[in-house]
Amino acid sequence: MLPRVADSLSFLYMDMVRIVQDDTGVCAQIPTEDHRTDTVYIPTAALSCLLLGPGVSITTRALATLARHGTSVVCTGAGGVRTYSGILADSLTTHWLEQQVAAWSDTERRLDVAIRMYGIRFGDEVPEGTTLAQLRGMEGQRMKALYRLMAQQHGIGRFRRNYHPDQWQAQDPVNLALSAANTCLYGIVHAALLALGCSPALGFVHAGTQHAFVYDIADLYKAETTLPVAFALHQSPNPEQEARRRFREELRLLRVLPRVVRDVQTLLTPGAELEDHSERRDVDMVHLWDPQAGVLPAGVNYATEGGD
Repeated sequence: MLPRVADSLSFLYMDMVRIVQDDTGVCAQIPTEDHRTDTVYIPTAALSCLLLGPGVSITTRALATLARHGTSVVCTGAGGVRTYSGILADSLTTHWLEQQVAAWSDTERRLDVAIRMYGIRFGDEVPEGTTLAQLRGMEGQRMKALYRLMAQQHGIGRFRRNYHPDQWQAQDPVNLALSAANTCLYGIVHAALLALGCSPALGFVHAGTQHAFVYDIADLYKAETTLPVAFALHQSPNPEQEARRRFREELRLLRVLPRVVRDVQTLLTPGAELEDHSERRDVDMVHLWDPQAGVLPAGVNYATEGGD
């Protein structure tokens, strides 16, 4: 079953298969234990994002068919965690990218998105007139309280979040596990943003990195995904590897990917009924911008009579 989300986007993850184009369509050739091959056809016309995990090979003809049908192709780690690269179809709608840029470029709307992120993350109402500096302070207090609570639950001493890539092995098991699990979560969020056509670089709280928006959205889910996994591994001899495995296993139950899409759409268009923009994949989507007239159709000669 493909997880259906608010705008009819579908995500399909595959690994250890060969994806080819035959006379019928795009199919996955799956090796069996008796050294035979099972063939499963991929519904490219109804699919918005194909996640390719380890062990996948895909032919140029298959990629061309996916591109014609407007399907984004994303190369990921095992279980869909970690995003290594993405191929976006030329016909992918820019609707959500335009919504993101409009909110990001307006100071008041950008702050409003940051405030609503806090509400999604902690379930609290933010007082009117709260500044971004005050919001950061509130977020810091909540995270300290959460760290303290989880440390008490697992019977460990005082915990302090540290991230030092240059001193990686010197960190405690919880910090190692948390960094590894967070990297996996970033991959999931990155894949969802690419499938929507959003820019991972235009963040509302984070800035200065190509993954700023990825970090923004990933923060919404850490308290219920990566933090419990990390603290549960406080005595693990190999916290990084174990964190990746546990996160991948629990991800099947949490169904994070559809939630990411829904939450991003809600943040960018608050109070609006989410339209189905995934079907708008034909040439009519291409248009011209005009500061006064708005959207104008493309493919039209706008030369006036007597013009040069």
